[in-house]
Amino acid sequence: MSAPVLRDLEWTDLETLAALEVALFADDAWSEPTWWAELAGRPRRDYVVAIDDGQVLGYGGIDVSGDVADLMTIATVPEAQGRGLGRRLLDELVRRAEGSGAEALLLEVRADNEAAKRLYGTSGFEVISVRRRYYQPGDIDALVMRKHIGGTHG
Repeated sequence: MSAPVLRDLEWTDLETLAALEVALFADDAWSEPTWWAELAGRPRRDYVVAIDDGQVLGYGGIDVSGDVADLMTIATVPEAQGRGLGRRLLDELVRRAEGSGAEALLLEVRADNEAAKRLYGTSGFEVISVRRRYYQPGDIDALVMRKHIGGTHG
């Protein structure tokens, strides 16, 4: 596998992303109409996909609202996991958030997602609160995490 290329999300990616969502997130999957709504939210919404040999290996996106950005989603296909692609995607989203003037990036992560928690923790995110039983079904808590990025943080 060569190094995937990161590029902006295109409308032609949406069917693929909706299918990947079902495979990766099951109960929490975004539908194709949800992806269309996200794409229509530009420029406030900003999504990137990782492509290798014409295949989507990962994707992620942010919502930038003033000085705070929210990580909306980030994912890599199973065969690309553990190879640093998640970190590349996250670094790109942080860069885009900072470039849009955000001073902090927020995200929610399932409390039982050890790989994601490790990625975020080693990327400078800190847990700032817990949303009890946020993910259903399953009564899984959501950890709300924040990373200070551009600007000043008194």
